[in-house]
Amino acid sequence: MTLFEELEWRGLIKDTAGEDLAEKLNGEPITFYWGTDPTADSLHLGHYSSLVTAKRLAKAGHHPILLCGGATGLIGDPRPTAEREIISKEQLAKNLAGIQAQVSRIFDGKAEVVNNYDWFKGYEVTDFLRDVGKYININYMLDKDIIRRRLDTGITFAEFTYTLIQGYDFLWLYENKGCILQAEGSDQWGNITTGLDLIKKKTGKDAYAFTMPLVLDKYGNKFGKSEGNALWLDRNKTSSYELYQYLINVDDEMVVSYLKIFTFLSREEIERLEKSNSENPHLREAHKALAREIITDLHGVEAYQEALHISEVLFQGDVRALSLSELEDAFQKVPSYLLKQDETLVDLLVQAGICSSKREAREFIQNGTISVNGEKVGDLDFVVKKEDALYQKMTVIRRGKKKYYLIRHE
Repeated sequence: MTLFEELEWRGLIKDTAGEDLAEKLNGEPITFYWGTDPTADSLHLGHYSSLVTAKRLAKAGHHPILLCGGATGLIGDPRPTAEREIISKEQLAKNLAGIQAQVSRIFDGKAEVVNNYDWFKGYEVTDFLRDVGKYININYMLDKDIIRRRLDTGITFAEFTYTLIQGYDFLWLYENKGCILQAEGSDQWGNITTGLDLIKKKTGKDAYAFTMPLVLDKYGNKFGKSEGNALWLDRNKTSSYELYQYLINVDDEMVVSYLKIFTFLSREEIERLEKSNSENPHLREAHKALAREIITDLHGVEAYQEALHISEVLFQGDVRALSLSELEDAFQKVPSYLLKQDETLVDLLVQAGICSSKREAREFIQNGTISVNGEKVGDLDFVVKKEDALYQKMTVIRRGKKKYYLIRHE
C-alpha cells in the first residue's frame, strides 16, 4: 500500500484539502504540522491518535512539526457549550514545558517542537487585524460550525477570533518553515480551512490538510476516558498498569479498529489478530497486542513488562510478589487510608470505609471475602500491624474478587 492508502485503510482520513494530497503524501518528503493547546501539563490518550499519525508520516520520511499553543492556549478553543476556563500564564508555562518534553520523548527528539507565542508576542493588534483580519470575511467566520452553535448561548470576542489566530499559525509555518500540510482531529476542520484560505489569499498558493475522525468507544464516548477522567500519557499521572487495564478491557468490537489507529503493526498482523479476536475471543490476543504496542511506545518495554507482571500477580492474588514501586503503580488510584497504629481488622474495615458497620465487617470476614496482603482472613480477632505490612509501608486489603483498598502505615 502507498502511505495514503494505508492511512485510508487504518481509518485515519476524514476531511481532505488539496486535489493532489495523495501524491504529496506518497511522494518526496514534505513538512507538516499538528498542534495542541497546553490545557494540562500532559497530553492524554485522546491525543494519541494524532501523535501516532504524525509518527506514521515521519516514518514515511516527512518532517513533523508539533505546535504547542502558548498563544492560543491563552484564549482557548471554543467549546460547543461554554467558554473554557482561562489558564494563568504561570500554569500555561508549566503545561508547555510538560508537553514539549513529552512530545520530544515520544518522537525520540526527532520532531521539531514550536510554540506559537514566539511569533505572536509583540505582534500589535492593529497590525494583526490589518495583516490577517482583512482577509477573512465575518460571514465566513459565522458559518463555522462551532461558532454557529454558540451564537444562541453567546460567544466572547476572544473565542470568536480563535480561528484567525490558528489560521495565522498555518500561514506563519508555511512562510517560515516550508510547512505545506496540517493534520488534526476532525473537530479542527473549521480552523484548518481558515489557514488554507489565508495562505491562498496571502501567497496565491495552495496548501494541504486532512483530518482524522475522532476516536470513540462503541457508546460514542471519547477514547481514553475512564469514569470521566482522562488517561494521561505521562506515566506519573496514569501508571502503565492503569493504562494496561484500560486497554486490555476495551470493547471487543472496537479493538481491531484501535489496532489500526494506534499501532504500527502491519496489515497482515492486524488481520491475524482480527481472526483470533473473532474465533477465540477468550484469548484476548488483540487486546494484549494493543496494550503492548501503546505502552511500549509511550513508556518503554520495561514499563510494559512491569504492567503485565502486576496484572498477572493481581490475577493470582499474590501481592507479596510485587516490588514497592509496582505496588505504588498498581494501587495508585484505589481508595487509601492512613493507619496511625495497629488496629483490629474489624475496626479498620469500618474506619477505612471498606465496610459500613462492624456487623458487616464481621460477616465479610466470616464469609471469607476479606484478604490481607493476598491471604484470606477468617479470624475476627486479627490485628493489622505495621510490622506485617509490605515493605513496612502498606497493607493491601481485598474485598471480594476485585475491590482493593490500600492501607498506608504511619
